[in-house]
Amino acid sequence: MKLLASFFPIILFFIAYKTHGIYVATGVAMAAALLQTGWHWLRHRQLERMHLITLALLLVFGGMTLAFHDPTFIKWKPSVVNWLFGAAFLISPLFGGISLTERMMSQAISVPRNIWQRLNLAWGLFFLALGCLNLFVAYSFDEATWVNFKLFGLLGLTFAFIIAQSLYLARHVKDEPTTEKP
Repeated sequence: MKLLASFFPIILFFIAYKTHGIYVATGVAMAAALLQTGWHWLRHRQLERMHLITLALLLVFGGMTLAFHDPTFIKWKPSVVNWLFGAAFLISPLFGGISLTERMMSQAISVPRNIWQRLNLAWGLFFLALGCLNLFVAYSFDEATWVNFKLFGLLGLTFAFIIAQSLYLARHVKDEPTTEKP
């Protein structure tokens, strides 16, 4: 359910695009993201920095799309978000010497430090490449193709990357000694 809630604005954007076009879809995504953020605040009394950044970028790029009646701005938003994520992964070891990947996942699994570093680099490069791929599709294909790619392509590639990362991690997980009592 939490996963579906995370994609609420994207799914509504897609539906609104198919029924009413890019400008209505942009407005719907902006409203949905605001509602989602408000709901999260009401339930948890806190907001994650990542959600605030993506909300701000959606409001800025979506607002420019609506103000200038130009879909170019909303097409750039996924790239900018992915590039910011990529940069966050790549520069994270400079702050405290621990990669973002290790900070997020080390409580759940234990792998050697060099594996965390490889995964962190992979995530950083993945997000940078995703941002470039989004612009390639946005400028090489029609708007409808870009909208389909935004939902299915970016999401599919991210899920595939997560699966590949999981398989890689499974090979390197350290076995924790168990203290079973007979």
